[in-house]
Amino acid sequence: MTRTPMTFLQMKMNSLLTKMMSSAAKIVLRLKAVDLSWSRVARLARDLVRTRLDKSGGRIRLLMLGLFVAYVGIGARLVLLGLSHDPPLTLKVAADQAASGARPDLLDRNGEILATDIKTMSVFAEPRRIIDKDEAVELITAVLPDIDAKELRERLGSKKGFVWVKRQVTAKEQKEIFHLGLPGVGFFPENKRVYPNGPVGAHVIGFVDKDNIGIAGMEKYLDNQSLTDPHVAGFSIDPASLKPVRLSLDLRATHALRDELAAGLTRFHAKAAAGAIMDVTTGEVIAAESLPDFDPNNSNDMKDPTLINRLTVGVYEMGSTFKALTLAMVLDSGKVTLGSHVDARENLRYGRFTIHDLHATHRMLSVPEVFTHSSNIGSARLAMMVGVQGHQDFLRKAGQLDRMRTELPESAAPLIPKPWGELNTMTIAFGQGLNVAPLQAMMAVAGLLNGGNLMTPTFLIRSPADALAQSRRIVSEQTSESMRYLLRANATHGSADHANIPGYYAGGKTGTAQKNFHGHYSNDKVFTTFMAIVPADKPKYLYMALYDDPQGLPEDGGYHYAAYNAGRVTGRLIERVEPLLGVPPEQEFPTQPFPLLAKLGYGFDADKVAKE
Repeated sequence: MTRTPMTFLQMKMNSLLTKMMSSAAKIVLRLKAVDLSWSRVARLARDLVRTRLDKSGGRIRLLMLGLFVAYVGIGARLVLLGLSHDPPLTLKVAADQAASGARPDLLDRNGEILATDIKTMSVFAEPRRIIDKDEAVELITAVLPDIDAKELRERLGSKKGFVWVKRQVTAKEQKEIFHLGLPGVGFFPENKRVYPNGPVGAHVIGFVDKDNIGIAGMEKYLDNQSLTDPHVAGFSIDPASLKPVRLSLDLRATHALRDELAAGLTRFHAKAAAGAIMDVTTGEVIAAESLPDFDPNNSNDMKDPTLINRLTVGVYEMGSTFKALTLAMVLDSGKVTLGSHVDARENLRYGRFTIHDLHATHRMLSVPEVFTHSSNIGSARLAMMVGVQGHQDFLRKAGQLDRMRTELPESAAPLIPKPWGELNTMTIAFGQGLNVAPLQAMMAVAGLLNGGNLMTPTFLIRSPADALAQSRRIVSEQTSESMRYLLRANATHGSADHANIPGYYAGGKTGTAQKNFHGHYSNDKVFTTFMAIVPADKPKYLYMALYDDPQGLPEDGGYHYAAYNAGRVTGRLIERVEPLLGVPPEQEFPTQPFPLLAKLGYGFDADKVAKE
């Protein structure tokens, strides 16, 4: 039988209708099943809430079971969180990791605050929560114009969960940012380091960066000694809980030192100045300044590389102040006494070099006269009595041939001549040819005057007993007394007359070194130093002032020697600082200031010694 096209089409349509009816029937059955299921659920719910006494026990047990399961689940989750070593990084943890840590207060020896932390607000952002980053950048930079818009856009466009917008904003800036109402932008409290005295003592105190990490000075020392907040993420330490660190500085003396140095810097038109006051019985640095300096509250001031600490980082030829070391060396060696004489009648020639005296006497000089006349010839001849090796050994023992290490991280090694021959010993004897840090030279002079004990300078409080235990002897007590006598004689009969302040039994020594440029000494550029001890019979404080390239004044005849600049400033310091340190002027000077020398028959007048 042959099928027509119409018949075949009808068969297809009938088959399709049959399948559709079958599917519809299945859907109806499923709907009935769902309806039946919902009906059962509804009946169960009605049974549960129906107030039938015979069902109440089961309901209570069911409720207790549900609560038990819930509490077990919560408890298990808490245990897992507690045992986990790597919890997810939250915003609080991220902020704590980025925020600055706490630091202890820095105090002067009298308890005055030199550096402290204050609470401040910083602006942060969560890039993932910021909806319109371009709008956020535009609004934020309108309030904080010092922020680079391009850099901020890059930070907000990152995939990080936390970024800083600006650290340590002002209260006004915080208020304006808050009123912007930007989602994903917030505030986080931080510690900001402040220095209430500005530049006073800045090179010693140092400074920190925006993360409160020490960059220089005693601030860096705190970090090196782990005296600051260890800064564990998510754990904040209150600055009040950190024990303050007391420095050896006296704020009043430091202010006076800076004031006098700055006045001299202007008056003498010098390039730089520096100074220090040291307790020779402990090695404590009571005051230290280096000019030009900086304000640690202003980060822009610290970018100038010329603002170094010239007391510890700069190394210089110390001029005639080094003659104190030379005379102490030869006196302690026993090769000469205070009554010995040295030939200074003619200039001293060595090969093609000639050593001469600035104020030549052209006669035999006693040992005290070598010091009071600051004779280069006499110093060179005395040093050669000890010899090159003996000279090196003494200077090394006095701490002049190695880098001096104090709490300050900034220090420089001395520049030592290589090779070191007889000519080097001759010139170093009067302060040329060996470059050391000024505080390093001051350390040696203090050791010569305090009884003969070399003490490394410290910027922390230290008792005399502790200092003595850590010291080493470099000269005998008799040699030390001889040096005190010589410094006193130089104040009364020599170039250190500016240290002869009425009411203070002081002694001193000048030092004028010609500056060396490419191996040649300049005739008109000098580096001047002055050291003074108070009192000379029982020394307590050693003063030092120095100037780089001071200019002579018309009223001084144009002379730029140390006595006219560094000497005058040191005299003013003694007069001003001694009362601050609790040392009033004396009405009468001691009648027997140098008992060991008196037993040997020496008087207290340099002229008398010169005639013996």
